[in-house]
Amino acid sequence: MRYGKFDDKKREYVINRPDTPLPWINYLGCEAYFGIISNTAGGYSFYKDARLRRITRYRYNNVPFDMGGRYIYIRDAAGGKFWSPSWMPTRHKAEKYFCRHGMGYTVIGSTFEKIEAQTRYFVPLGENLEIWQTTITNRRKKPAKISVFSSVEFCLWDAWDDQTNFQRNFSTGQVEIDGGVIYHKTEYRERRNHFAYFACSEKLAGFDTQRETFLGAYRGWENPAVVERGKSGDTEAHGWAPIGSHHVKLTLKPGESKQIIFLLGYQENPAGGKFDPPSSQTINKQTVKPLIKKYLQPENVESAFRALGRYWDETLSTVQVDTPDLHTNRMVNIWNAYQCMATFNMSRSASFYESGIGRGLGFRDSNQDLLGFVQMVPSRARERVLDLAATQLKSGGAFHQYQPLTKRGNNDVGGNFNDDPLWLVLGASAYIKETGDRSILDEPVQFENEPGSEKPLYEHLQRSLQYTLDRLGPHRLPLAGRADWNDCLNLNCFSDTPGESFQTTTNKEGKVAESVFIAGLFVLAAKEMADLSDARRKGGDAKRYRAEAERMEATVREHGWDGEWFLRAYDALGRKVGSKECAEGQIFIESQGMCIMAGIGLREGMAQKALESVNKRLATKHGIVLNQPAFTHYYIEYGEISSYPPGYKENGGIFCHNNPWIIIAETLAGNGDHAFDYYSRINPSAREAISDLHRCEPYVYAQMIAGRDAPSHGEAKNSWLTGTAAWNFYAVTQYLLGIRPTLNGLQIAPVIPSRWNGFQAVRKFRGVTYSIAVKRAGKGNSISLTVDGRPVEGDVVPLPTTDTVEVSVEATIY
Repeated sequence: MRYGKFDDKKREYVINRPDTPLPWINYLGCEAYFGIISNTAGGYSFYKDARLRRITRYRYNNVPFDMGGRYIYIRDAAGGKFWSPSWMPTRHKAEKYFCRHGMGYTVIGSTFEKIEAQTRYFVPLGENLEIWQTTITNRRKKPAKISVFSSVEFCLWDAWDDQTNFQRNFSTGQVEIDGGVIYHKTEYRERRNHFAYFACSEKLAGFDTQRETFLGAYRGWENPAVVERGKSGDTEAHGWAPIGSHHVKLTLKPGESKQIIFLLGYQENPAGGKFDPPSSQTINKQTVKPLIKKYLQPENVESAFRALGRYWDETLSTVQVDTPDLHTNRMVNIWNAYQCMATFNMSRSASFYESGIGRGLGFRDSNQDLLGFVQMVPSRARERVLDLAATQLKSGGAFHQYQPLTKRGNNDVGGNFNDDPLWLVLGASAYIKETGDRSILDEPVQFENEPGSEKPLYEHLQRSLQYTLDRLGPHRLPLAGRADWNDCLNLNCFSDTPGESFQTTTNKEGKVAESVFIAGLFVLAAKEMADLSDARRKGGDAKRYRAEAERMEATVREHGWDGEWFLRAYDALGRKVGSKECAEGQIFIESQGMCIMAGIGLREGMAQKALESVNKRLATKHGIVLNQPAFTHYYIEYGEISSYPPGYKENGGIFCHNNPWIIIAETLAGNGDHAFDYYSRINPSAREAISDLHRCEPYVYAQMIAGRDAPSHGEAKNSWLTGTAAWNFYAVTQYLLGIRPTLNGLQIAPVIPSRWNGFQAVRKFRGVTYSIAVKRAGKGNSISLTVDGRPVEGDVVPLPTTDTVEVSVEATIY
């Protein structure tokens, strides 16, 4: 069953009924101010950090699931009926409901008793505010007198403290009302220099800032007392729960429309200029009033919205493809790239499944996210690489997470996730290959954010590799630490205490448990580092890293091969994990994908055997499961992975993040049909027709899909913020379609399905637009290139002269 449709021309997903299986969301903002918005206007806003600068309040796992957000209420003066154009929270019988999720904006509207209303929500570029453009039209044959009420609930900034420290928070809330603008200033009187504001373009009939008055005792957002009676309380919050609500009265002639603009924003004042006058406790509004005045003007709002559209035109134009498959085109050209922007901005911090409280930005996650983002805004990718490197430990290790507001490592989680440092090599390499900016390797970067500890980024990358070499186990494979990529495979945890963190509890020394996955990752990273060393004219370093890669590859072949697939690990007792010797968990996806991506076993036939085992033992119609057989009980020596019921998350679930590793592996083995088949199984656009089963949004990837052992096989969870976005974009564009940045030019090496006769693409690369036409002339995967009409040897398009702006490439597969 479908709940909407794609509008590819407008780059929108149009939802035509409000009761989607789960909230189907979008993100507002792509710089510093962000918002999450569902198809029924649920969600919240924050500035940079979803925990430390939460602007509006949202309650996770609520009943109903999605309650609280950016709500507009309309009340008909004639009979007193009221409703919300977004359907929630009133859940009335809306007519002609729609939600259009687009690139950085959402429009939600409906009709009720011939009053048509819609609101367009977006964040203007370069601003720390969001705009709600509400347009109301009277479709009746008689004039309509209506009241419009806006509503937001303010968060007291720190989202964790806001949900827990009630003995304090019920007494700290403060607001100011000035010229119809509601200013939220909790804690501004003391250590904060920031405030929020909520403004309206129209003359107000009233306002409210005290939640209890607005809602009424024992009532909720679906039935506010103020809206019911049609009159605001004009309340000023003192403690308890500050909100913002404007009341506007309208009289509309038949066919008449009226637009109301609401602004919700965040503003900071310098420490010495918080108050006006300085001796008062009144917010200094000199910097914010011009902004409010500007964006309450319709012409300025329209100009800002057009600028947002142009931004996405340019951002998405970096990669555009025209293949025989509609779903591939849709995801590559629009939605997969758009999701990569969200994962770059949010990492795994704030979605409808990530509360924005428990995590900052992940070190491993953010480096992987660069793979799908770097081509869109290279300057921001450069900044991210340097920010990540600055949190690196002097040992070469890394804080597992860091806070986006402070850009400092998260001590609560710490480090010792032994795969983390190697991802920095891959992230930096992706940036350099995309941009050609080798100067970043000489950029001085602190360790652990300590002034005076600066070393060139190149040395950071060296320490990343050395971290692994300094931590080898009994088989000379890398030690696993607290976890490798799979945070739920905790081989040194051995927790038997309820409530303990599997990730931060360590009951073994960690000198025995080894990871075959990290071994594969090391080989891949060492090869990348060797190429970077060559580019930096460090031939001795390049030789050493290639030798270390070969040594580790040989170790994997000797100690990491189980006969038909790669082992996953050795546990803290020295026993094999991911082996046919195991009763459960005999084969894992991660080591198959990573080892083959690193090139291990491609020449010896091991890779093909491993891929055959994946197809036979792990592949399902909904994607490739992480392991089989799933664990049916808790294994203390494995940790969290065995705590999940079979078929969910890391225990036999389809963890979509690493499905692209198998897609890439299949292309390296020359199997385009298998690669595309796996790509299509988890492609959300291709799964749209089964939305009742899939449940998550059909326009973005989910982290996981329930595996074959689960009663709900095929059901997705945890959409949006997942490494699946970057890895799928990387897999389809750089390996299936084969358009791959290298240090020396753009490689064209597609491995496409046999039924495709070819495809076309436009790729912007280092300031040059490449128009690429691929055609099939044979059944193989060999390539011949013609560049601007001239044959070129190999499969890499040479870098053009500096004054070149366009290059035409013809690639023939034979």
